[in-house]
Amino acid sequence: MGTAESRTMASSPDTAPARMPGKQSEPRAGCGAAIVVDGRILLLRRLTDPEGGSWGLAGGKIDLFETAEAAMRREVGEELGIVVGTVELLCFVDQIDVAAGTHWVAPIYRVLSFTGTPRNCEPAKHDGPVWYPLDALPPNLTTPTRAAVAALARSAEGAVPA
Repeated sequence: MGTAESRTMASSPDTAPARMPGKQSEPRAGCGAAIVVDGRILLLRRLTDPEGGSWGLAGGKIDLFETAEAAMRREVGEELGIVVGTVELLCFVDQIDVAAGTHWVAPIYRVLSFTGTPRNCEPAKHDGPVWYPLDALPPNLTTPTRAAVAALARSAEGAVPA
């Protein structure tokens, strides 16, 4: 299990931007699922902002008092209609967009097993799903998806057999 971090803008206590009126006052938490089978990753195309039109992992917001892993399992079930089995932490994304006034943190889990056939259960939110070869990805990937693909490339195993 490896960890990685992705930032759209790095900050420290000395360089952190001042709070902006009408913007987030603290980071928000999300989660994602990298589902890879036979060298192909399962992606959904977002239909709305943030990052509308981009291809991304299944996942979403973590609810209050919900663990990150439980949120990932819930979101994958809601979006793809599958049940996640074994997982491992793949990477951590720290997505900061000062211009938009947003900051999201998200653990990304590598799904090692699942049951069911992935399908689009939220057609108003996504197109797909589509299995993309890891070596032939669309150019417009979400920030967390780029971080997950980079972490997969660094991993010794690369893909989960069917």
